[in-house]
Amino acid sequence: MRIQTLATIALLPGAGFAQIPNPGFMAPDTVFEAPGVPAPDQVNATDVLFAQLNAAGGLAEVALGELAADRAQSPAVADFARRMIDDHGAANDALAALATERDIALPDALNTGHQAMLARLEAVEDADFDLAYMRAQVITHQKAALLLMGAADRQNAGLIQFATATLPVVLDHLHMAQDIVADLALAQVAGMPEAPE
Repeated sequence: MRIQTLATIALLPGAGFAQIPNPGFMAPDTVFEAPGVPAPDQVNATDVLFAQLNAAGGLAEVALGELAADRAQSPAVADFARRMIDDHGAANDALAALATERDIALPDALNTGHQAMLARLEAVEDADFDLAYMRAQVITHQKAALLLMGAADRQNAGLIQFATATLPVVLDHLHMAQDIVADLALAQVAGMPEAPE
């Protein structure tokens, strides 16, 4: 009886040829990675956030660099500011191209935190400006380096390549900023009047 039932099911039209539904209407020749492994150019929510945070930081570096290039008293600070404009401007362009290819919306204006930082620096004058700007640069580049170091957790291959190329530049900026802060602080201490005995 059981054999007869199985034979009857096997003879039903289409019983052995049921199709798996194709809800995404993908082409039959679509190539998939191994199960659970995303394709290299796929973008997930953390990739989008990663790109947006990098873009926000890059915009701020250029804006702060433009202010410092105009206001700096120290030639070293002015040179550093111009380098920020050039290097972060180039990184911003590279990231924007990646974002366009992957339909990631990037910020096009300073966020409120960066606007506040710019306003605070605009209120500082003369040599105090140089030290305030450079101290801020140490902090912003530490944050940028940490963000880029997390690129190994990203999914999109293009964003990983961007981070890999940008991280050494950011670390170089960080070391430069730390050296300039040390020099400015020493100069400030050396210029202070001696305490009365």
